[in-house]
Amino acid sequence: MRGPIWVTLQVVINAFFRVWLGYRAAGYQPIEGEEGALILANHQSFLDPLVVGLPFRRPISFLARDSLFRAPVVGWILKNTHVMPINQQAASTASLRDTIKRLQDGWLVGIFPEGTRSPTGAIGQMKPGFAAIIRRAKHPVYPVGISGAYDALPMGGWFLKPARVRVVFGEPLTVEQLQQYSSRDQDQALVDLVHARIAACHAAAEEWRRTGKRPI
Repeated sequence: MRGPIWVTLQVVINAFFRVWLGYRAAGYQPIEGEEGALILANHQSFLDPLVVGLPFRRPISFLARDSLFRAPVVGWILKNTHVMPINQQAASTASLRDTIKRLQDGWLVGIFPEGTRSPTGAIGQMKPGFAAIIRRAKHPVYPVGISGAYDALPMGGWFLKPARVRVVFGEPLTVEQLQQYSSRDQDQALVDLVHARIAACHAAAEEWRRTGKRPI
């Protein structure tokens, strides 16, 4: 999993972000292992896949819209850092199957349930598509809250501004807890639960930025 391009990018970006953004993350230690898991986070910036993935020795395989793979430079990075393309207008059975296969193979898979970056930095409405992955994958789900990435590189921004970035990983939703949402009729309840867990992590990250007190 840890290809040379990914390792090099991680080392360089981690050092730069710690200096320029004062980047810090908390609560990720329980996820370090060899089992597959879903990582669900709020989406503030193009920086989000980086700030979520930097603490880990193994890469997170994020889902990203397929149009990004055609962009110069960005497309090359995505193709070489284990990102999976997905058509947001018509998410295919193949995309779902590939995602579940990676989880079963022990990958961490990252999804931004909002589907796009927040125009304000606040958490927006979440699209229910990820519920099908949760139902079928039968792997733990870790909520993540990102704070400060919007200030560093908001939607429409072109330059990376110095801003304190904090990322908080929350307690997992276990496979046993998720079993009660095994029916499509319960998708909205599952979406609401995930939204609440991510919002709590985001609030903790905001508090960390504001007070400097690291979450326990």
